[in-house]
Amino acid sequence: MRLWTRGSLVLTAFALAACNDVAPPTSAVPMPEIDAPSFQAAVGQPIPDQYIVVFNSRVSDAPGLARQLVNASGGELRFTYQHAIRGFSARLNATAAAAIARNPNVAYVEADQVVTTTATQTGATWGLDRVDQRALPLSTTYTYNNDGSGVRAYIIDTGILLTHNDFGGRAVTGYDAVTSGGTANDCNGHGTHVAGTVGGTTWGVAKGATLVAVRVLDCGGSGTNSGVIAGVDWVTANHVKPAVANMSLGGGASTALDNAVANSIAAGIPYALAAGNGDFLGRQVDACTTSPARVPSGITIGATGSSDAKVSWSNYGNCVDFFAPGVSITSAWYTSNTATNTISGTSMAAPHVAGAAALYVKANPGATAQQVRDALYAMTTKGIVTSSSTANNHLLYTLDIGSGGGGGTPVNNPPTANFTYSCSGLTCSFTDASTDSDGSISSRSWTFGDGGSSTATNPSRTYAASGTYTVTLQVTDNGGATNSTSKSVTVTAPSTGGISLGASGYKVKGSQRVDLTWSGASGSTVDIFRDNAKIVTTANDGAHTDAINAKSGGSYTYRVCQAGTSTCSADVTVTF
Repeated sequence: MRLWTRGSLVLTAFALAACNDVAPPTSAVPMPEIDAPSFQAAVGQPIPDQYIVVFNSRVSDAPGLARQLVNASGGELRFTYQHAIRGFSARLNATAAAAIARNPNVAYVEADQVVTTTATQTGATWGLDRVDQRALPLSTTYTYNNDGSGVRAYIIDTGILLTHNDFGGRAVTGYDAVTSGGTANDCNGHGTHVAGTVGGTTWGVAKGATLVAVRVLDCGGSGTNSGVIAGVDWVTANHVKPAVANMSLGGGASTALDNAVANSIAAGIPYALAAGNGDFLGRQVDACTTSPARVPSGITIGATGSSDAKVSWSNYGNCVDFFAPGVSITSAWYTSNTATNTISGTSMAAPHVAGAAALYVKANPGATAQQVRDALYAMTTKGIVTSSSTANNHLLYTLDIGSGGGGGTPVNNPPTANFTYSCSGLTCSFTDASTDSDGSISSRSWTFGDGGSSTATNPSRTYAASGTYTVTLQVTDNGGATNSTSKSVTVTAPSTGGISLGASGYKVKGSQRVDLTWSGASGSTVDIFRDNAKIVTTANDGAHTDAINAKSGGSYTYRVCQAGTSTCSADVTVTF
């Protein structure tokens, strides 16, 4: 993986490729797979003996399981992930990685990859001038209806020179995946340049936004997929809305990184993603083969030059949502508090869109990530980008974004998910208490923490064993907006109270019968349950025959309880 900035190496290669116009797309060589059922090969530059492990959704204590697996394998734990994905990264040998991949709690293991960047200086800026007008020629002005103040823009990159004058004190430390306890200050320049395009006072689209430095690459512009995921995980857990994020980086396909970004977007953060600058020879490739550009819910951006043509090195394909200026973009630089630099790449195009997203969520603070994506797409200047190699040949347009009323698309406020519950023994009843301020709840999706799920409004669930389970309700309103909430539910198996139960199944003329016998129950009557439903209250005489109106095979689970109480026998199952 690499930052999507046009570097000197790539430009030299492009100069050679340009003689033949656009070369056909090429594929990176996949690294060999480890012989394990769920081990996925990574595409890109792999890091020897360094892996990303992603857990199944049922794992609740990701840090604990990560330590357990790494300690058992003799490896070195690097990062743990709990929010964007559940899992960890570690230094492990291939044998240990393959063994971990076979663990039933592990969804997949992926080889970690390198992230790098280079940059080159050329010409002057024009991007802001272009995005506020429908057609050329340029007007030499940039007009905007709000400045994005109050919006947090998370710059997942090389950090930010926090003291740069163009940020006016609006750049703050977020997270540093490179230096433990670090301030996320930039010693490379790329992140500062990107931040300046998002929200610099001079060079920025959203001139009042707060710029949060999330450093995942070092002073040489190098890092790892695992470090990038750690940054995305931090943003997911700690973001303050209204919020947007920018990732001007990319590389070989990575399921782990894709999942992390998609889950962060699902948490309500619109992500602007660079489409990428082709391969290492400067030849365009299909953006759908790179990560995180291929994440469907992200806003994936290609680069145009000043004539509204896609530049030849900008990636193509259906994963590109639209385009923004990306050639000769001037912005803040890291070498001093007044420094600037002029560079090119889809790294420069994406932050124009992140800035536009900040303007939109300023005007529409209740907008979901999907609504932001849809609105920005709807406002683009359609069909204007030439040589696009994609059907989405549209260019970013920002002037329709209003000062408080949106950008031409009415905002549907998301619902508020909530529920109540009550439990008796191992059985819990759940009641949906969700609300929607501007519509109605149209669907519900429950997960009960034990692998079970439901779409009912007020479901019930009987757990197999005592314990604490995380129950999650996601609701969708009639406008398509979603919201979710989770609660911890504790259930305790009822005391048997000394009641013992026996059951014997047989058939009479083909009809199923079950003789039940019990002892140890007090009181004059008992309740008899079949498959968690009470079928009869009968005398406490120690015997009852259940005549089942069925002739085919099946299994039935019985329980006898002192009438009106939760003092019950253990369950007994009869199979025909």
